[in-house]
Amino acid sequence: MADYTEGLANANRFEPGIITAGQPTAAQLEAAQAQGVKTVVNLRSDGEMKDFDEAALVKKTGMNYVHIPVAGPNDINEANARLLDEALVPGALPALVHCGSANRVGALIAYRARFIQHKNDHESMGLGIVAGLDPDGSLLDAVAQKIG
Repeated sequence: MADYTEGLANANRFEPGIITAGQPTAAQLEAAQAQGVKTVVNLRSDGEMKDFDEAALVKKTGMNYVHIPVAGPNDINEANARLLDEALVPGALPALVHCGSANRVGALIAYRARFIQHKNDHESMGLGIVAGLDPDGSLLDAVAQKIG
């Protein structure tokens, strides 16, 4: 069986047990479950979810589904960082954390690193970029301001 991350946009093995990525297909989610993923964290807003009912599919496969809508910079905040941190506890891993492109994933990872994990601002931004924060994207400056 092929690795479910093959062809998955911006897929990155961020930390042991955590894959960050863009939007997976239904087939990739089913393959993720078959390959041991326990939790799917979706950061896309409700209005973006038109391709298929991801929540229903993930629940049908037996994986945990966590939805933390992040529509833009205002949603990169402590409450959502805490929800992400709670979703990524050891018993819930391996986990797939995604948005449309991985940009919002990286932004929230950076915020979590700074304010939940108490890493310095430089390390937090680096972790965000590794997780998918686009170094040339619109969220970079907003995240840098929030954590700097």
